[in-house]
Amino acid sequence: MTTRYRKREDNRNHRTATGQTVTLTITGFDDEGFGTTSHEGKKVLVAGALPGETVSIRVTHNGPRTMFGEAITILSPSPDRMASPSCTTSACSNCPLISMNYGAQLTLKRSLVEKEIRSFASLRAVPIDDVISSPRPLQYRNSAKLVVAGTFKSPIIGIYRRNSHNVVDISACPLHNPLINRVVAAAKEGIRKGKVPVYNPRTDTGILRYLVVRVSEHTGRAMAVFVTAQRSYNEIHHLAKFVRQAVPELDVAVQNVNTSEGNVILAPHDHFLTKDHAIIEELAGIRFSISPRSFFQVNSGSARIIYEKVREWSALTGNEKVVDLYCGIGGISLFLAPGAQEVHGIEYVDAAVADAERNARLNGIRNCSFEAGDAAELLEELVEEGTEPDVVIFNPPRKGCDRRVLEAAVNSGPGRMIYVSCSPATLARDLDILAGLGYQTREIQPVDMFPQTPHIENVALLVDARHARDDHGKTTSPQGRQHFTHKRRGASA
Repeated sequence: MTTRYRKREDNRNHRTATGQTVTLTITGFDDEGFGTTSHEGKKVLVAGALPGETVSIRVTHNGPRTMFGEAITILSPSPDRMASPSCTTSACSNCPLISMNYGAQLTLKRSLVEKEIRSFASLRAVPIDDVISSPRPLQYRNSAKLVVAGTFKSPIIGIYRRNSHNVVDISACPLHNPLINRVVAAAKEGIRKGKVPVYNPRTDTGILRYLVVRVSEHTGRAMAVFVTAQRSYNEIHHLAKFVRQAVPELDVAVQNVNTSEGNVILAPHDHFLTKDHAIIEELAGIRFSISPRSFFQVNSGSARIIYEKVREWSALTGNEKVVDLYCGIGGISLFLAPGAQEVHGIEYVDAAVADAERNARLNGIRNCSFEAGDAAELLEELVEEGTEPDVVIFNPPRKGCDRRVLEAAVNSGPGRMIYVSCSPATLARDLDILAGLGYQTREIQPVDMFPQTPHIENVALLVDARHARDDHGKTTSPQGRQHFTHKRRGASA
């Protein structure tokens, strides 16, 4: 046996096994909330540990390149660790920063943003502002999508533990609006008293699968969606009646039947158990009708901050045409409408556009139009029809924008663009693409939408660096806009 082979065999024999406990010092933090370090030549990700801490960890998985573990004992705590965190349910691990003091969280999140932005040469000089804190670091979530597990005698309502299918009960979650927790507590009691069969995915038996709760902070009213594996009207009707009696603020009760085997929570059709079908939320004077499947930011206070920042950077004078890409239920569009000449919202999801149109009517706003379809195609068609935007807003999902959407926005020639993003990585990627297409990022404002987690929203301001512009952002060069040559769908040649 050669010396090299013996060393390789010795290393394999001493390899840390899953379930083993080791002591490590945490050197960093990643964007998923894991403390990071290294051991045996591998990257180690530790749930529940903060940078600078020496911790005893239990190894939960040892892969070829990465080892996962959970903190068991904090041997040398970080000065940023709180002596009495707001939650001690370590099994949840979905709020990995909850043991860190809030000021340190904001500093950490800014560093995560800066890391992604500065990875591109085109963005290394872009100013990144300090993170604007959430008005509420706790009790900020206005909605919760929860799994129902266990049995009717002992129901569990909570979320999946990270990287598992084990459900952790979070019926008293400190991040939830207190009204959500009251609805959850009443639902558990109603399940027990009504002997409602809880769905078991392993045996495909039972009825109740999920509980979705939404709250209007402005009105203090709530909605509960009982997601079931079958229609089963009687059990759910009585459960909803029990919860409404226990929580009088519950105005909307819905049964959603989901027979699929996947992880999608809500199926397309709702069966309303109450006369009211929506709750009303209000942000800075704009009202929103929230239905069971409407998208609305989970943190109303931080959403208002983001909308106000977008309005500030739009610099509207009443004469501008605005295009809001990925407009959802019209939040930003309706916020900008009073200061704009016209606003065009574009969204891929038909139901969201229906909500946006309903919200425009609810607020008596008549200078907004909404259309469902491909963002790039619809923007190109608007330009062909003579709508050349002065401001383009991006508010895409976490994956960011397709390059074709970015190119269509650039070719429409706005004086400024504003990009709202929930992913620093895809934001940096897209800002770099836009820099290559002639739009310079002037400033990035992080906003804490998700306290106690590593996630962070950002608002970025971009201006057209290709052409001279007047005081209102209008192109003064005749080559300022690149017009499209393709035909509108269905148009004749």
